[in-house]
Amino acid sequence: DYYRTHRRLYFLDMQFSEAVNNTGIVQQTRDMARVDSTQWPTSRIVNSANNWLDKITGYAIGADRRFEWDDTNHTELPEGKRDLTVSVTDYSFLLDEQGNTILTLTGVDILTGGYYEPLQPVNRNDEDYDSSFGQVSGIPSQYDKIADNIIRLDAIPTATVTNGLRFHFQRTPSYFAATDTTKSPGVAPILHRGFVIASAYDCALTLGLQNIQALSIEMQKEEQFMKEYFGNRGMDNEQKIRPANICFR
Repeated sequence: DYYRTHRRLYFLDMQFSEAVNNTGIVQQTRDMARVDSTQWPTSRIVNSANNWLDKITGYAIGADRRFEWDDTNHTELPEGKRDLTVSVTDYSFLLDEQGNTILTLTGVDILTGGYYEPLQPVNRNDEDYDSSFGQVSGIPSQYDKIADNIIRLDAIPTATVTNGLRFHFQRTPSYFAATDTTKSPGVAPILHRGFVIASAYDCALTLGLQNIQALSIEMQKEEQFMKEYFGNRGMDNEQKIRPANICFR
């Protein structure tokens, strides 16, 4: 399939800009689009690269239910702590410690007896959802994610606990800036070529270049490659065979 055969694998990190051997995203973009720095300046390449980074992030989060994907350029783990406040049941988690936007929560823990214990997620649409959820005082044991980064606890806290909640999340990627040089995309090196193709395609589309059709085909291939890459992750996990209900007629 395309995932295995469409190219030789690029295992070395591709820097954003590398002018000595012209192997950076900036240089390869202009080579592929057949333009110069006046026609397609670095600021345009930054925008294209960040748009493609957003696309990878969105697809990775949507497809990744086990590995909890995160941009490897982030310097801190995707988790944080905040106070559990007396009489407060609703909590929002909007930014991480570095100011990155939290896109979705993947888990919440509560500090109990000096240790963090996971709160169980529930959904208000479940048939057994307790109608008194969040209205009775006590020690929380469940949470309802009422938005991607907002939760409601099942019990009203009776005391304030410093760092009483620990939360895990997925966030926006580490974006490029026009001043970047040695920075590489915080995704697997095998996906780095996509940044070149995406920016070259944007260039051809914006400037009305004759190579737009060829680059459009490359973009479609790159999107398929990305989907197959994430679809084939976790191949080292044990495969379990489960019986299926079959109706014979």
